[in-house]
This record gives sequence, C-alpha cells and structure tokens, in this order.
Amino acid sequence: MNRAELADFLRRGRARLTPSDVGLTPGARRRTPGLRREEVAQLAGMSVDYYTRLEQCRGPRPSRQMLTALSRALRLTDDERDHLFHLTGEEPPRRERASAHVAPGLMLILDRLHDTPAQVLTDCGEVLAQNAMARALTRDVMSRPRRERNLARLYFLDQAARTLFPEEDRPDHARAHVANLRAVAAARPDDPEPAALVAELRAGSEEFARLWDEHQVSLRHKATKRFLHPLVGLLDLDCEVLLSHEHRQLLIIHTARPATESYERLRLLRVVGLQDMSPQGTPPQRMG
Repeated sequence: MNRAELADFLRRGRARLTPSDVGLTPGARRRTPGLRREEVAQLAGMSVDYYTRLEQCRGPRPSRQMLTALSRALRLTDDERDHLFHLTGEEPPRRERASAHVAPGLMLILDRLHDTPAQVLTDCGEVLAQNAMARALTRDVMSRPRRERNLARLYFLDQAARTLFPEEDRPDHARAHVANLRAVAAARPDDPEPAALVAELRAGSEEFARLWDEHQVSLRHKATKRFLHPLVGLLDLDCEVLLSHEHRQLLIIHTARPATESYERLRLLRVVGLQDMSPQGTPPQRMG
C-alpha cells in the first residue's frame, strides 16, 4: 500500500470537485476549493476520522468495499478507480462483469435530480446508488449489506419489499423481475453472478421457480408503476430507464405527470418523506 501516493490522489480528487458536482449544497463560503473531508466521508459512508487518516498517510488499508465507495464519492472514472485499487495493493474489479462502480455519466445525472426518485442499478438488479427521494419512496436500500441490495432477491425472499406495491400489481412485478434476470443470464453465460442468483431464488422461492420455468424474457423498459407509500398514499409514476451499456447499469427515474394527484403527493413526499429516515431520526446522508 503506497500511503503517500494514496493520500495525494485522494486530496487531488477531492479538490477538483464542488458540492454542486455531487448534489450537495455549497453552504458557507469556503476558504479552499473542492469538497471538504467531511463531505467526502459522508458520500462514501465512512467516518470523517477514518478518511482524514487516509489523507494524512496514517490510515489502515481500506477494504475493497470502501475503495468502491471512495471511487463513487470522488466520481472516479474506471481508469482512476483501477489506479485507486492499485495504490492500496488491491486488484481492480474485472471489467467484463457488471461493475459496482457507478458510471460517471449516470452519477452526474443522479446528482442533479433533487425532486424526483432516482437510483442506479446493475442489469441484475443490484442497487448501486440512490438519491434522497428514492430512499423516501422505496426505503434506504444502500444501508443494507451489499448482498441484500438486489431488488429481485428482496422481492422474492423478503415479503416486506412487496408492501411497496398494491397487491393486484405484485404478480406483474414478479414476472418482470424474472423475465429481466432470464435475459441477463442468457446474455452473460460465463458470469457466475446471474447464474448464482437464479439458483438461489429457484431454491428459495416457489413462485420464482414457477415463473422461471415459463421462460419469459424482457429487459427493463419504460413503464408506469404504482407505489403504496405509508405517508402520502398511492402514487402512479412513470418509470424512465437510461442505459449505460458499457457498464451494464441502468438509471431508473420515477416521475409524476403534472396536474395529477400523484404529482402533488410526490411534492408532499419531498417535504415529509425526508424528515425522519435514519435510525437516529437525523436527516439522511446523500449517497454517492
């Protein structure tokens, strides 16, 4: 681990960003350009002390999960992400698989969406990043262990995930998850990730196994979805999907049509849904 090079790389990466680049408010006047250390720590989900020690050449070796979080917080490109891994003596993630490093273009868009729910997924359905409105609408998936961030796994193995949708819509959601996973698994026959997920869900859910045997195929596309929110009620939202083919990632954006009841409820969610979303009752941190 090259601590001096790592510290310099982190400082320079922090200095080139502004709060607006990452979806944060500028706040009080700044004496130096760039993000503050506490802002990078917030975006990466780590303590300020831990990040400060990394910049001061005295921190312990970051885990691979922490390196991925730092890459996302500093908006690193794939090449820069690989360099960060190399500085810590780690082998970068293989690029031929779906990457957990969010495509910079998708993060740029996500950071600018303040009034509508949006999140970045892998093609297999793993949530990689959420904005505050997405956490208010569908809960804070990023606070879970990485294994529990996959939407298909949550839908079939965690019954609480289904309460987000009206009961009559749930069969369609189940079929959509299975059809998408079927298409992804066929497109990536040498990647063990989708195959392992399919095997797990077939063993753990009779419904998934039955739907899998129907051999329906469909990737995620634009659609209209209904959500049941405990504070604001039923929302009819249009689901837009932006693709990053190289990274095998999707940016999912939910919008409400103007002058509708759902539009007003989404505006209300922005006010009341963000007030108490953390275990301590403090405002949620923005995920990078």
